Amino acid sequence: MTTEKPHFTGERATLLATLYGRALDARSPHPLLGDTLAAEVAERIDHDFRQTGLTPRTAPAVALRARFLDGWAREFLGRHPEATVLHLGCGLDTRVHRLDPPPGVDWYDVDYPEVIELYRKVLPERPGLTLIRSSVTDFGWLDAVPRDKPVLVIAEGLIYYLHEEDGRELLRRIAEGFPSGQIVFDSISRRGLRLQLLNKPVRRAGADMHWSIEGPSDLLSISPRLRCVSALSVFDMDGFGDLSISYRITARVMRVFPALKKLSIFYRLEF
Repeated sequence: MTTEKPHFTGERATLLATLYGRALDARSPHPLLGDTLAAEVAERIDHDFRQTGLTPRTAPAVALRARFLDGWAREFLGRHPEATVLHLGCGLDTRVHRLDPPPGVDWYDVDYPEVIELYRKVLPERPGLTLIRSSVTDFGWLDAVPRDKPVLVIAEGLIYYLHEEDGRELLRRIAEGFPSGQIVFDSISRRGLRLQLLNKPVRRAGADMHWSIEGPSDLLSISPRLRCVSALSVFDMDGFGDLSISYRITARVMRVFPALKKLSIFYRLEF
């Protein structure tokens, strides 16, 4: 079997950790996400994934985050079987295959050119999927996307790697450029940003995080069209009971202290 050898650094390298996390989950006796395609893709890549810092003990947290955002995406597509999906900073995520959207959905996976080049080599094609080779903050790529359908924007593991001014402009252009839609993503607070020094996959990748979000008001000030329909602490999402005892204890502690509970939040914005 021919394998591909990636040469990524910084935030690009973190996609290898998230792929490995989903692959480890798929190979586990009791998977949370069950992303068997991710396990197949990892086999097609010549990389020592152990260097990412993820282990079978920590990988379920990666799978749980993906499963949660998949749930929000399914809700939207269930209401809008004809829609546009912008999957920003897609990395090697198999989300379009996991969700298997209906034929009326136009799906765009967007990432750096070198990431999309690898994507083309290791992931299968499918109808309705378009790959866009661009940084999400080189805003010209948006001109290639039709504006005739409701839009779902998925930005898993992305927002905090953007500089705040670029991230705000990206969300503003989407909210004010499409007729209606939702933007779903995970975020971290200022305290969470400082704690990333303890995040082994981020540290080993040499990635830098920039944009912290303290609450919905930080986001609603981007555009008068935006409203926040969900702001859920990571520690409140369903599924923590399926993780290891250390994760369950951590979640219980975090829920007690508001400042800690807000370290990481899932947002669902609507316009």
